[in-house]
Amino acid sequence: MGAQEWALLILLSVLWGGSFFFVGVAVTELPPLTIVTLRVALAAAALWGIALAMGLRPPTSAKVWLAFAGMGLLNNAIPFALIVWGQTQIASGLASILNATTPLFTVVVAGLLLPDERATPLKLLGVALGFIGVVVMLGVPSDGGSSSILAQLAIIAAALSYAFAGVYGRRFKAMAINPILVAAGQVSASTLIMIPMTLMTEGAVNLTAPSLETWLSVLALAVLSTALAYVIYFKLLASAGATNLLLVTLLIPVSAILLGSLFLNETLGLVHFTGMALIALGLSAIDGRLWRRWVVAKA
Repeated sequence: MGAQEWALLILLSVLWGGSFFFVGVAVTELPPLTIVTLRVALAAAALWGIALAMGLRPPTSAKVWLAFAGMGLLNNAIPFALIVWGQTQIASGLASILNATTPLFTVVVAGLLLPDERATPLKLLGVALGFIGVVVMLGVPSDGGSSSILAQLAIIAAALSYAFAGVYGRRFKAMAINPILVAAGQVSASTLIMIPMTLMTEGAVNLTAPSLETWLSVLALAVLSTALAYVIYFKLLASAGATNLLLVTLLIPVSAILLGSLFLNETLGLVHFTGMALIALGLSAIDGRLWRRWVVAKA
């Protein structure tokens, strides 16, 4: 990846890292799946508004919309539902660590399915170092023996779904579809999937009850952490590939901790800087350039 791709990857991690704060505010007054549905629905409205303002028109091909539905299922509906259900049974810290296995799965899935993204020992080492950094930074929380194996497996299944989504999304590059249309199509398909799921599990919600603070959080979650984030996501997917893109999962805890330090007066300790250093080392190994230069210099 070049400097532009790394900058976009860091920006994406900040947007998705900030989503934890917005969700934390909204979940005090709204049920989880309702938040997810509002998130993708409002993001779809924002993205279609941007697309139409740019003179872009929705695709008319059934093949393209079927691809949008597949991406929405793999990248939103399945993992969101699994993570939400999983976090009702286990601690959020443990869920975050399990979700950080996404790059591990992506290296394997992309290596098996994409001829231009074969797994290398250096990439595998980088992912392992990054994952260890996440564990060091967040710790290994204990649920006092009450954690559910099924819930942990649900979070891991969500990570696997994200890995397949990263590989599946590569098809949009071959279709030559504008990233904004891909993002809008994906969240639109996700909305159509989530609405019946939410109504069946949570029923209709009184949308006039939540406070202004909650609505602002939902709006920020939809516009910043979803609409803008997915435009960057699909741009990176086309230019940097599935394996590099899913490195954002390792960067999200860094962003979340730094945002907490800057805006919530949370303090950073030695363990956080150690974890961040391991993540940076892992990212450099996956990028490979500094490591290859070091090998050449030693030779």
